[in-house]
Amino acid sequence: MTYHPRFTVTAHLVQMIEEIASFREKILSSTVQVPWIPALQKDARVRNTHSSTAIEGNPLTLEEVRILEEGRPLPTATTRSKKEILNYFTALRFIEKNSLKKNISEKDLLKLHKIISFEVMDQGSAGAFRKIEVRVGNYFPPKPDSVRELTRGLLAWWNEESSKWSPVISSAIIHYRFEAIHPFADGNGRTGRALALWELYKRGFDTHHIFSVDEFYWEDRQGYYRALDQVRQNHDDLTGWLEYTSEGMHLTLERVLLRIQELSLRIGDVKIVLRPKQEKLLSLLREKKSLSPREIWKALDISRQGAMDLLKPLIEAGIVEKIGTKKTGKYVLK
Repeated sequence: MTYHPRFTVTAHLVQMIEEIASFREKILSSTVQVPWIPALQKDARVRNTHSSTAIEGNPLTLEEVRILEEGRPLPTATTRSKKEILNYFTALRFIEKNSLKKNISEKDLLKLHKIISFEVMDQGSAGAFRKIEVRVGNYFPPKPDSVRELTRGLLAWWNEESSKWSPVISSAIIHYRFEAIHPFADGNGRTGRALALWELYKRGFDTHHIFSVDEFYWEDRQGYYRALDQVRQNHDDLTGWLEYTSEGMHLTLERVLLRIQELSLRIGDVKIVLRPKQEKLLSLLREKKSLSPREIWKALDISRQGAMDLLKPLIEAGIVEKIGTKKTGKYVLK
């Protein structure tokens, strides 16, 4: 039986979707035939992987996830924490490879879960529907014998009805409904967020695969779980959830546009790929107007040399400059 989501298209939701569309158009017009798209894709892949796994308790930092993505060793991390990260990278590549697939099958779903959960399951089997009852906080998902039918109903809606709505709406519906069914014994959170991302790719919304909505959920974990729980309290009315996820998408696209604008700055003919701490530094300079070297060290929790390593390419690119004397000088945006 096909799933039938229930929600109201509010004025706030319409406003969010319209503003998201405007951001998206600016992003698309800024990314025509640019050489640094692969770098932005890599950055989004790292951010998505870090955020989605961190929500579920993976302890690795964004920088450590970046190290693993680059194939460098990380001897201080546990085998499990590294495996979760590498699995998710593989899952994202699987989605990217199948991003234009018209219909998502049960086989595709099981394959995705198997990739994400391989050798990191606490209970149940990777790539197989659960045979046990589970609990998520105070919520008890459907019993095991109804999981397959409910999942097929969701897939039917996804393949046959979702295109009638903005992908901002349809991806959020898929995300929530999958989590409500909770079809696997473990790994549902990561799989549900990956499916929402798959819908954005499938619909051509994230054409270049450079958005990281999961970063918003990671930063607002309490709000994220509260918004999911609110749907259940509202008898499966998705209105509040759709408004919440649209706000997350809005913020995500704002950030992407900012990164694109910053990446457009050149050092000669070489595009700058900003590191996370450089992004934070630029945000601080926009907020504070000027920062002394000591203020930068303290704010970013880095050494003096570390600060200079961050500042040097920004100064050479003409993004940041130093004003004042050698002893009293401060850094400002140029």
